[in-house]
Amino acid sequence: MKREQVKEKYKWKTEDIFSTDKEWETTFENTEKSLNFSDYAGKLSNADTLLEFLKKNDDCNKALERLYVYAHMRHDENIGDSKYSAYYLKICSLVTKCATELSFFEPEMSEQKESYLKSLLKDERFSDYDYELKRIIARKPHTLSQPEEKIIGMSGEILDGFYENFSMIDNLDLPLPEIEWNGETVNLSHGLYGIILHSDNREKRKECYEKYYSAYTSLINTITSVYSGNVKKDVFLSKVYKYNSCLEHALFAEDVDRKVYDNLIKAIDENLPSMHRYISDRKKILGYDKHYFYDIYAPLIQGVNVEYSYDEAYELVIKGLEPLGKEYQALLRKGYEERWLDVEETEGKRNGAYSIGCPDCHPYVLLNYQRTLHEVFTIAHEMGHALHTYFSQQNQPYAKSQYKIFVAEVASTVNETLLLKYMLKEAKDESVKKYLLNYYLDSIRATLHRQTQFAEFESEAHSLAEKGEPLTKEKLCGLYENLNKKYYGEAMEYDYNISCEWARIPHFYRAFYVYKYATGITAAINIVKRILSEGEPAVKDYFEFLSGGGSTDPVSLLKLAGVDLSSTKPFEVAMAEFSETLTEFEKLMNI
Repeated sequence: MKREQVKEKYKWKTEDIFSTDKEWETTFENTEKSLNFSDYAGKLSNADTLLEFLKKNDDCNKALERLYVYAHMRHDENIGDSKYSAYYLKICSLVTKCATELSFFEPEMSEQKESYLKSLLKDERFSDYDYELKRIIARKPHTLSQPEEKIIGMSGEILDGFYENFSMIDNLDLPLPEIEWNGETVNLSHGLYGIILHSDNREKRKECYEKYYSAYTSLINTITSVYSGNVKKDVFLSKVYKYNSCLEHALFAEDVDRKVYDNLIKAIDENLPSMHRYISDRKKILGYDKHYFYDIYAPLIQGVNVEYSYDEAYELVIKGLEPLGKEYQALLRKGYEERWLDVEETEGKRNGAYSIGCPDCHPYVLLNYQRTLHEVFTIAHEMGHALHTYFSQQNQPYAKSQYKIFVAEVASTVNETLLLKYMLKEAKDESVKKYLLNYYLDSIRATLHRQTQFAEFESEAHSLAEKGEPLTKEKLCGLYENLNKKYYGEAMEYDYNISCEWARIPHFYRAFYVYKYATGITAAINIVKRILSEGEPAVKDYFEFLSGGGSTDPVSLLKLAGVDLSSTKPFEVAMAEFSETLTEFEKLMNI
């Protein structure tokens, strides 16, 4: 379908950011001219000058964000459109220029006396910046001199090159072979691999799995070298910035207590028997003598083919999120009616789904809607992101309006979980109920168990490098194989292919990122349980969290919603949820 064939009501209303392209171009020119902060360098020890700088910086960043979001969205409508590709490249270049202009700020602030920085915290004029000032004080022992920071900044492209190298291998040079699918001979791709592994054709799943991993194993030496270099880079930077470990460096950057990470690993490890039970159940339901990793996504429930038009799906989401109250439902309707969403899949449009926001405007959501149950959950998920952004921007000054990645998946997963609970309650068809329970189990397995397994791998790999041990392919594959056996248990068969799975995970080039998916779903499960059992008081607390933006550390923000990840309880609750859901599923399946 071409974009011009799509009804207006299913296209996002970009005019709410800039009414015309001409307005974007004028704003770009004005913003480019205003990017001059050199007059402030060396003068931030004066409170009045610092305040003036911070406010100018806010105004500049607001303009840059609006310019970026508009260009990003218009580019994604059709990535082949050269006009908006040029807009996107121009604004990316301007953002880089701005970062260079501001590179003096952090080192200069870190050189200020702590007494001066603490005095600013008592000055009401700096209330919008109090959290960032606290972080500057905390970062003082880890901030380099201006010349040193400049050197690190100049080496940025080199240090980031390991991900670029992996991306080139993974997206361009990986020798993926041809495969027959739906009566045609096609090139195997990452997307097709996922489709085939979710199919009920076991022979085709096996063929696809073996061909897919043969591409990675043929390049395992090269990928090992690239990943090893990336880990060494992490070790280098953690030492340069005076951290005790790469993990400490990563957690400090997000202002997250080490207890959270340790609690996650410990809780999952102690509750792996329920995961082993689920794998054993899958094997029984599928009726296989041996259960391989190419069977892990095979559908367990046959004959469920529920379809929803976009309008039906959106209405279902609104109904499912009724426990969040009338205000939340009204905002969902507002988003639908005022065209916050771009719905249809069209030629040249970016695939997937995301939410994006910018100052002084409502958030937006990109979809490529298909009429499946999974896509209904995608609407709930992305609108969770959107309304988290909405509440944060409505209730926080600009300097505190952006929440950290650590909490970014909480609101989206709360929405998905509430919707699933509603659909389970309303389900009349037993096969649909089985399907939904299985969907929930697989969501927890993929987001909580699997991402924690990834986190353990990262932690072990970095620990080895910190001790000076070489990261050979034998060491990395052996480490990953042992983790697979620990997580999946005796009902699974293990081969060399799956011991190389680490070699295809892009997230490993952004160390200690994946555990946030696991803490996100843990927090969401706890919040949903509290909302459904306590009602209005829990909803009120949850809205406080949604409205918190980046006003304090993310663990403290979650405490507002009744979730204390520095204790073990939330993780135990999440593990109990998995076990209880599995028991309900087993009863329906007569296992």
